[in-house]
Amino acid sequence: MEVNLGDVRSAGVGFVAGAIVLVAVYSFVGLDEVAAALGRADPAIVAAVVAVALAWLVAWSLALRTVLAVIATEISVSRAFMLFAGATFANNVTPFGQAGGEPFSALLVSRTTGIEYENGLAAVASVDTLNFVPSVSFALVGVGYYATRFTVGGRIELAALALGALALAVPLGAFLGWRARDRLAAVAVSVIVPAGRLVGRVVPIVGTPDRADVRRRIEGFFAALERVAGDRHQLGVALGFSALGWLLLSVSLWLSLVALGHAVPFAAALFIVPLASVASVTPLPGGLGGVEATLVVLIVPITGVDAATAGAAAVVHRGATYWLPVLIGGAATAMLEANNAHGVGE
Repeated sequence: MEVNLGDVRSAGVGFVAGAIVLVAVYSFVGLDEVAAALGRADPAIVAAVVAVALAWLVAWSLALRTVLAVIATEISVSRAFMLFAGATFANNVTPFGQAGGEPFSALLVSRTTGIEYENGLAAVASVDTLNFVPSVSFALVGVGYYATRFTVGGRIELAALALGALALAVPLGAFLGWRARDRLAAVAVSVIVPAGRLVGRVVPIVGTPDRADVRRRIEGFFAALERVAGDRHQLGVALGFSALGWLLLSVSLWLSLVALGHAVPFAAALFIVPLASVASVTPLPGGLGGVEATLVVLIVPITGVDAATAGAAAVVHRGATYWLPVLIGGAATAMLEANNAHGVGE
């Protein structure tokens, strides 16, 4: 996998922008207050947050392994973990979350497993799509709990409305896109081929794409998606791993608050984590800064804790679910690419 200098610069600019947003958020909350709250954190519970985050990575890597087995190939659990960690790394260092990281993740899957790129992209896209269902389901459970137990404030009502709109818009968009997949394929070919030829003229080492080959690859992508949707048993298994992953992410945030001395209702975490994850779809790497700000905005009114505690909980939670995967995923990507360069398989 060649490293493009432009991609490195874009990632660098994104991290600088994310760091600026992060500093602005915590300056507003109060850096000294957040640091004081972190100083009171229980180290044993913080260690448990890290363990839970690792279990989340394992759960979602098993979802990827299940989908890959349906589409094209079976891989070991350890290889699946490294691939998913690498995919998470790509999502966390590129803008727009999964949308920005999927092309790189698909390339890593393709090079590591030997399957065609479009099959790797279909596997990554399938896992991302499957992950949407449990996230909304858990969030709705959290909303239902608060609606029946507490007086819901304005911010929570707004968040619930946003959740409802998301729950309707995404499945509807996916359904309409699938129904119009032939038209979408034709549009993609009409865009990709001229763009590829333009790049080929500017950068001679880049081959000129063939229209028939591009069409074949796009059709292969849709065919792979159809295979995943058609295997209901494996689809259910993958959904189970996805749901487990979301549950563990919610446990991570809940434990982060417990570590700071605030045992809030677990339903709060079920509601907050999926909503905050939407902020990762921003022009910042992995939503850096944006997710932390959203967590604080949601945690304070939903749980009743002060802003400094919410900010500290966001630091612990994101440290385990953002920065730890960046470190693990970066190392996994380097190891996989070293093996790929030397032709080393599983």
